[in-house]
Amino acid sequence: MEILVLGGTGWLGGETVREALRRGHAVTCLARGTRPVPDGARLVRADRDDPQALASVADRVWDAVLDVTDQPGRVREAVRALRTRQWVYVSSASVYAEGADVDRSEDAPVVEPLSGDRYEDMGDYGAAKLACEQVVLAAPAPAAVVRAGLIGGPGDESGRSGYWPWRFAHPSGPDVLVPDDPDLPTALIDVRDLAAWLVLLVEDRTEGVLNATGPTTTLGTVLEAAEHVAGGPAGARPVDPARLLELGVAPWAGPCSMPLWLPMAELRGFATLGTGQARAAGLTTRPLRDTLRDVLAWEVTGRTRPRGAGLSDEDEQRVRADLDRP
Repeated sequence: MEILVLGGTGWLGGETVREALRRGHAVTCLARGTRPVPDGARLVRADRDDPQALASVADRVWDAVLDVTDQPGRVREAVRALRTRQWVYVSSASVYAEGADVDRSEDAPVVEPLSGDRYEDMGDYGAAKLACEQVVLAAPAPAAVVRAGLIGGPGDESGRSGYWPWRFAHPSGPDVLVPDDPDLPTALIDVRDLAAWLVLLVEDRTEGVLNATGPTTTLGTVLEAAEHVAGGPAGARPVDPARLLELGVAPWAGPCSMPLWLPMAELRGFATLGTGQARAAGLTTRPLRDTLRDVLAWEVTGRTRPRGAGLSDEDEQRVRADLDRP
């Protein structure tokens, strides 16, 4: 098959390109070229904010076009300019409205779509993604829209999947501080499993809206798995969530945070998705320990930029000192 990837030099896009090439497909990546495309792919240099960006790939019918952008204007231009037998658009679980429900299905309530072509505030991310979905689903060609949950594994610059195994392997003290909420539902999907399934969707001409993440588990299970793959001497020290918030520890991501932790009752099921339809369409996911083991190896040998989530050594030592203060 002849596949056009709009992007292909980032994390998920690159993994998908490599998987498609491995399975014998020809892949063209349209990207700015600030990073290399995977070996074997053809690069077409273009900036999608340029009105003529798609002209050089609009003179043929592609077997499939894959897009991951979060800007609706770019999707509208792609649908207008390109001819393809199938669209595959990678959306996000952020399109769903806030709620405590676990394993939300594809017909769960969603946010209001963004009305414009661009968003600037991250608070509008879900709305922008939903607007992109609507454009693709209204395109002349059949479309598969994938609402991905938290993506993890090797290459996770955010640190959300790598922090916990890395921290257990590199403790800043006699223990590892963790939220005392072991039953919190959570899930993540390995980037390699998601990429492989995206190619399968192309091969099978799958249509419709599909959730994609790993099996729902608990934060306690993730922490146990992280401690196991780290194989280090430090054990977990559970800390009351309210106390963590008092001490300036943020949930989910960002500076001085604890990844995967969501203490807000209205978001308790946020990280989970019902994936029955995706699994019926061929989605398979590897064991959680395998993902955490591989992302730990990448954290040690492959990370080149600061982690986007977790506690620094100084953060954890400060919090531990405050907890131990009489």
